[in-house]
Order: sequence, then structure tokens, then C-alpha cells
Amino acid sequence: MLEQEGLEALTLRKVAARAGVSHAAPAHHFGNREGLFVAIAAHGFDRFRDYMEAERYAAGRSPQAQLEGISRGYLRFSREQSALFQLNFSVEYKNHPEGDLQAASLRAYLVLADVCALFEPDEAGPGINELKVWSTVHGYAQLSLFRRGQTPQGEPVPIELLLPRLTPRRQDSPE
Repeated sequence: MLEQEGLEALTLRKVAARAGVSHAAPAHHFGNREGLFVAIAAHGFDRFRDYMEAERYAAGRSPQAQLEGISRGYLRFSREQSALFQLNFSVEYKNHPEGDLQAASLRAYLVLADVCALFEPDEAGPGINELKVWSTVHGYAQLSLFRRGQTPQGEPVPIELLLPRLTPRRQDSPE
């Protein structure tokens, strides 16, 4: 329903009708519309993580291959699940105190952190590599949703060309 009708059209009553349950059932389970959105976003972050991990493990073992893999998974999720992607990164719901949402969001973030740990830390400090990658991939995902950021021929730019150049950790580097 989210992909077909959009977030604005998603109501507890419509969800109940689609699920074939009484109109009171979603309100009893989720509390209100925001509670429904939070539950959907938590599920969305788990799906998002699955996309990144699938691409990561299909890409290869090198740090760069894994980085490119999670980035492709990120972009594929944003294209194939665009409404869910938009909901997941909505500021209004991202900072909700719901434990399931926070845990699912963290699990997705840890995919990025795990791959970035394969690279030498940025001299500016901890977390900077993650921020560089996340900013680049998320920004490109947002641009792509609006058909921006393409080559002059209208083709998507391969994410590998946009990712920051990170140095893989030396074998003797502490983690």
C-alpha cells in the first residue's frame, strides 16, 4: 500500500481493510497512525540492511568490493523500495523513541560501520569515513529518485566513481 498509494494515503482503516481485519485491530496493535509508520519503518530498516548485506557478500572479499557492494545495495533499495526508503529517512520518524525502530536503524548503520572498519581511519577522527560514504551514497540515492545525477546520456553514474577513496587497513593495523 505504501508503494502504491504513498504515505499520505496510508490510514489505519485502509490497512485494516487490506488485511481483512476489523477497523479497530490496527489501532489496538499500533496505537495510532504514527505507531503504524514507526512499525513499518522498523521493518524497512531490516529490509534495507538485507539489501546492503546481500550486495556486500556478492561483491567480493576486498574492502573496496564490500564498500561498493553495500553502496549498490543502498541504491537498489532506494529504487526498488522508494516509498519505504523515504519513510525510513524521514526526520519525523527517525528520532522516535520506539525501541524496535532504533534497533533496526542501528543494525542497518552497523553494516556501513563494519565495512568502513576495513579501512584506515580518517585523520579527522572516528566516524568520518562512515559519514563520507553515507553522505555520498544517500545524496546520490536522493538525486536518483528525482532523475538527477545522471550522465549526459541519461544513464546512472556508477557509484564506484563517486565513493570517497579510502585506504584499506594494513594487516598489522589495530581495529
